[in-house]
Amino acid sequence: MKKVLLSLFFAFVPFLIFAQGFQVNLEGQKQIGMGHTGTALLLDGSSVFFNPGAVVNLSENYLQAGVSPLLFKSGFVPTGSNMQYNTADKVATPLSAYAVWGPKAARWKLGLGVYTPFGGLTDWGNNWPGKYTLTSLDLKTIFIQPTVSIKLADFISIGAGFVYNHGTVNLKRAIPLADANNPQGEAELKGSGSGIGFNAGVFIDTKTGLTIGITHRSKVNTKLTDGDAYFRVPASLQASFPSPNTFKAELPLAATTSVGFGYSFAKKWLVAIDGNYVHFDTYKALSFDYANNTNVLQDTYSPRNYKNAVSLRAGVQYKACDQLMLRAGGGYASTPVRDGYVTPEVPDANRGFYTAGLSYLVNKHFDIDLSFEYEHLASRTQTNIETQLAGTFKSNVYIPGVALVYHW
Repeated sequence: MKKVLLSLFFAFVPFLIFAQGFQVNLEGQKQIGMGHTGTALLLDGSSVFFNPGAVVNLSENYLQAGVSPLLFKSGFVPTGSNMQYNTADKVATPLSAYAVWGPKAARWKLGLGVYTPFGGLTDWGNNWPGKYTLTSLDLKTIFIQPTVSIKLADFISIGAGFVYNHGTVNLKRAIPLADANNPQGEAELKGSGSGIGFNAGVFIDTKTGLTIGITHRSKVNTKLTDGDAYFRVPASLQASFPSPNTFKAELPLAATTSVGFGYSFAKKWLVAIDGNYVHFDTYKALSFDYANNTNVLQDTYSPRNYKNAVSLRAGVQYKACDQLMLRAGGGYASTPVRDGYVTPEVPDANRGFYTAGLSYLVNKHFDIDLSFEYEHLASRTQTNIETQLAGTFKSNVYIPGVALVYHW
């Protein structure tokens, strides 16, 4: 029965691991095209996310919305086998929307952002070796950020936004309990929660073509209070697994500190570099508090011991003509997941990413932005210290994107 309890605990581990180990980073199509740079740039209303301090320097007001369909492809080869198991082809849809408004020549602007910085969709199915760790996961987080930006002087401005997060999760995994009526036991976690935080930034315009940005997005500690846990087990064991049950948990979504530089030259060229430090070390352990405990189903605690991570990004924009902007970029991101803690939700590893994009100006008030990103995660051979799932993960990510931008 202890083995059953241990496997049951792992039904709930993936939600937080996924949210911590994989940031979506798809908050603006122009910025995606330039390798996710944006901390020191003035491109459009996406500055609400990338640097609230830059918003007041936008020459126009904005209404815009975009979506970036994300296809995550991962394969797993068990240790000692040549058989590869792959995730199903499912598409997540991270979105972003922004509004920026302020009077002409005013020293302030207001902004509103709605975006999805964490989340994803993974489905390994019921017939792979890790089915007792995970079969499927659907995670969504939506951040809402009202923002104010103020110009302190001609060369420096500041801004900040309050962040409210609403997150939902649906997670399933097999459990090794079955009978004639239940050919495979299953545990399912469904819940939603909320949290608060802030996004603040400073923007410096040297008036020489060089711009500098510094931002800090705080940790958002999302609290789940009445999540539903369902256990499909043989009738003889139902008393040991109260179903439906409820649980409480706290999910710390990591803070990020960014520094960026932009440089405009020869009237048609813009280059940018961003560095990001992600404070994953706040994720020390994972625990769940169940409303109804039994001798088998107890509250759980498990150390995770994530480490801080960094990413370096670079991008370029070229103005081909008055109606067309072309972009390209790329970068590198280190993983916060230590050896021994890699899991199949998003089998995280150091990754390189490559991006391209363009904007077409339909008229003086309306743009269409397009982007594409390819991410390659380094293959990673691991044995998880708690589930003992052993093998090699290989993963790639494909992300097209489109946004409609109205400005005046």
